[in-house]
Amino acid sequence: MNVIFNKASPVGPPQAQQVRVSNVGFSYSGTTVFRGVTLSVEPRTVTTVVGSNGCGKSTLLGLLAGVLQPDTGQIGIDRRNVAFAVQRSEVTDTFPMTAFHAVMMGRWRVLGLLRRPRAHDRAVVDHWLTELGLDGLRDRTLGELSHGQRQRVLLAQAFAQEAPVLLLDEPTTGLDIASSELVIDKLRQLAGDGTTVIAASHDAALVAAFTHRIDLDEHRRALG
Repeated sequence: MNVIFNKASPVGPPQAQQVRVSNVGFSYSGTTVFRGVTLSVEPRTVTTVVGSNGCGKSTLLGLLAGVLQPDTGQIGIDRRNVAFAVQRSEVTDTFPMTAFHAVMMGRWRVLGLLRRPRAHDRAVVDHWLTELGLDGLRDRTLGELSHGQRQRVLLAQAFAQEAPVLLLDEPTTGLDIASSELVIDKLRQLAGDGTTVIAASHDAALVAAFTHRIDLDEHRRALG
C-alpha cells in the first residue's frame, strides 16, 4: 500500500482523528478484494484513493465506514466520528424531499432521530447550502434538481454532519468544472479546519489537487 504523507462560520473545528488499517483482508462472493492492507492516514489532510475500476476503492471506504466488515485484520477508527457520502443513487434522486431537509438529515448524527433541530443545526445547514451554491434551491425537491445539483446536496448533507472523519465516494461525479473546483476548495478548507478527508475518485483534477494518496493498484502489484 502506497500512502504519501505531506503536509466566520457556524461550523466548528472537529477533533482531529487518525485513521489506521492493519493487515486487513476482505473477500466478496469468494473473490479476494484485499489482502494484507496496512495504511495510516494523518489527521487534517485530504487523502485520495485511486486505482483502476474494480480495484476496491468503494470497498475500502465501506470498510472504514463500518458498512462492511473485514475478514481479517483491524481498522482503527471510531465509526461514531465518521460521515460517509456514497455515490448518488436514483432512489435519492426521486425521494420526495426538499434540498434543505435532505441536508438537515446530516444533523441526525449529532441529534439522533428524536431530537428537534436547534438554531445551530439550522445555521449549519444554511451554511453548507450557501457554500455549495444551493441556497436558491433549498425549497426544491430532489427530483426537481439536476444531477449535479443533487450531487452537491449529498455533499452538503455529509459536510453538515461535522464529523471528524469524512469519507467520500466519487464526490465530483456529475459536476461541471466550476462545481468540481468549488468542491475541491471546500475539501481543502475542511482539512484545514481539522477534518480528516478520504475521497475515492477517478477525477484527475481532484487527485492532482492533493498530495496524500492511496494507490490500490500499486498495493496489488506489491503483493503479487
